[in-house]
Amino acid sequence: MAKLLVTGGKELEGTVNVSGAKNAILPILAASLLTSDKIVLDEAPDLLDVDVMSQVIECLGGKVKRNGKRLHVVNKQIKSIETPFDLISKMRASIFIMGPMLARTGRVRISHPGGCAIGSRPINFHLKGLECLGAQVRMDHGFLDVSAPKLKGARIYLDFPSVGATENIMMAACCAEGTTLIENAAQEPEIVDLANFINEMGGKIKGAGTNIIHIEGVKELHGTSHTIIPDRIEAGTFILMAAACGGEVLVRNVIPAHLKPLLAKLNEAGVIYKEEDEGIRVMGKGCYNAVDIKTQVHPGFPTDLQAPALAMLTKANGTAVVTETVFENRFMHVDELKRMGANIKIEGRSAIVQGIDNMYAATVVASDLRAGAALILAALIANGTSEIREIHHIERGYDNLDGKLRGLGAEINKVD
Repeated sequence: MAKLLVTGGKELEGTVNVSGAKNAILPILAASLLTSDKIVLDEAPDLLDVDVMSQVIECLGGKVKRNGKRLHVVNKQIKSIETPFDLISKMRASIFIMGPMLARTGRVRISHPGGCAIGSRPINFHLKGLECLGAQVRMDHGFLDVSAPKLKGARIYLDFPSVGATENIMMAACCAEGTTLIENAAQEPEIVDLANFINEMGGKIKGAGTNIIHIEGVKELHGTSHTIIPDRIEAGTFILMAAACGGEVLVRNVIPAHLKPLLAKLNEAGVIYKEEDEGIRVMGKGCYNAVDIKTQVHPGFPTDLQAPALAMLTKANGTAVVTETVFENRFMHVDELKRMGANIKIEGRSAIVQGIDNMYAATVVASDLRAGAALILAALIANGTSEIREIHHIERGYDNLDGKLRGLGAEINKVD
């Protein structure tokens, strides 16, 4: 198995370009199933999760071809309504095929999806919304068999603003008969990107990015070209790394409005940064104050940045309290950080972090995608050379992270 060797203590200097958003391209790839025409996606990140979603589409009868940062997708003919268990079990985002498959073929068979083990993420919100549109759901030998000969618009209230459920309902409703209203909808930027993509295909979606989304069903959608938005989580990770390591880093291809919660906390911590035409420039001093963080659904502090932010706080001046409200099992990286000398205590759904002067190299294991990024950040500020294992989690969601860090002067190498 491959692993990363990271030698800490070096300042980061230079410019880094942020890739397209993982959490935007996965539902957009699924939405390509809504048309038989050609789809072209630019700024497509080169990720394991994107590879898996491409394989899922090809198992259904489509074709996906990569040319650098561009994906060409053609779903001219759907040949299957079922995807292999081994693909679905690898990635939770595979659940996104339910909505577009119901709209395109009226039926889909899918097993419960996999992904990072960061807590309970039930799909009942997805199923409830699809049932409101007229779908029937039954369990069949471990598979969800969902059918809807005819989808009809409906008024749907989500008990929790689930991102995945909002997106699945949007994709199913865009070709349903009549009007659909999603209330208490999730408001993440990736939902706006999906809505823009569907509208470019001829859809009629209004209100994406607010808690009420209005969808007017259309008879058919056509092909289009679309550019994926920058990955706000990748951008935030590099910003946190630059702040922790010191030096000066320009993080390019970012949308500052997507990073407001993080930038507000960095400002509170005394981290120096400025927004420029090209991106966000971080003038890291490697010295900053502790700040309390509480994760929330958008537009609050994103849960996906909790782990790297916590790693940064291990060397802050003072004591910070990091509270996780979105997922109940997202502190698995804490024990690994403690191997490196971090002073962290867990109390319920909060981590109390006492900043220390020095972290020390250790052999650690990435338990999930964002935990892996946190361990890399910790290794970059630790004394000595750390070994990070199970890096396939990191490669699920960060495009060439080790290569980009080497471009900033970090001593990080991938070895077998």
